[in-house]
Amino acid sequence: MAPAHREQTVPPYSALAPRQSGRPLNLDIFLNEGESARTAVILLHGGGWARGGRADVHPYAKELAKAGFVAIAAEYRLLGEAPWPAQILDVKDVIRWARTHAADLGVDPDKIVAEGFSAGGHLSLLAAGTADRDCFGDKEGVEGVSSRLAGVVSFFAPVDLSLRAMPRRPPPTVALLGKDGDEAVAMAASPINYVTPAFPPTFLLNGLADPFMPFQQTLQMFEALTTVNAKVDLHLYHDHTHEFARLPSMLSAVQAEVALFLHRAVVDPQKYQTENLEMNAFARGVPG
Repeated sequence: MAPAHREQTVPPYSALAPRQSGRPLNLDIFLNEGESARTAVILLHGGGWARGGRADVHPYAKELAKAGFVAIAAEYRLLGEAPWPAQILDVKDVIRWARTHAADLGVDPDKIVAEGFSAGGHLSLLAAGTADRDCFGDKEGVEGVSSRLAGVVSFFAPVDLSLRAMPRRPPPTVALLGKDGDEAVAMAASPINYVTPAFPPTFLLNGLADPFMPFQQTLQMFEALTTVNAKVDLHLYHDHTHEFARLPSMLSAVQAEVALFLHRAVVDPQKYQTENLEMNAFARGVPG
């Protein structure tokens, strides 16, 4: 029987770097009453940066809480109330909030992860690639608190927002920046342009039949990460389209895969490495 968990809505958090055009944002926290992985997962909803809310990711958060993670369903300002790059700035503030409150949450401040869906996946990857960098007007190490992530999970997300990269019309760059959006700004908002060997362990997922976010975008990110020897898992599902992971038959199974990835990559990677070396002859270079 899965351990019980409790849901907690916290008061609006105060951004560590207050945005003049911002507002207080709310977080819904799902806490496990049983064994803890001492890892926080910030969940970011989709909706083309213009729709949706934190309740959209509650089902995913509940599955992670059952698996021992502290799951944080987060808000970010939508395009109707604040133009880009307010969305990524808000996400970085959530990361800093989680790190600042790690002791209260019962997590390791070095084990904070982001999991995002569609537009939220884009924000997760972009936050991972631009952590503690002077990007989008966000100063490095705001008040001494890092925005780095220990891992990132991205579901069917755009990674290259340039006009040349997306045959779909209108492409994501138009949705994010408007019809007069600058190509240079679109490139700066593209996670693919921030891939380095230091990129945190990454879990990528897409449907092979997704007409809204072609799997080639996810494959492009996978290839870029493997080229620099960053840790990355790729999951492609035949016959599935956009947002399929929320289906009742898929949600628990997909989040179980996410939980396993997080245990392997963030919670206790040494355990899995040692087990592999001790029990798998192929890992020791022994021919079959």
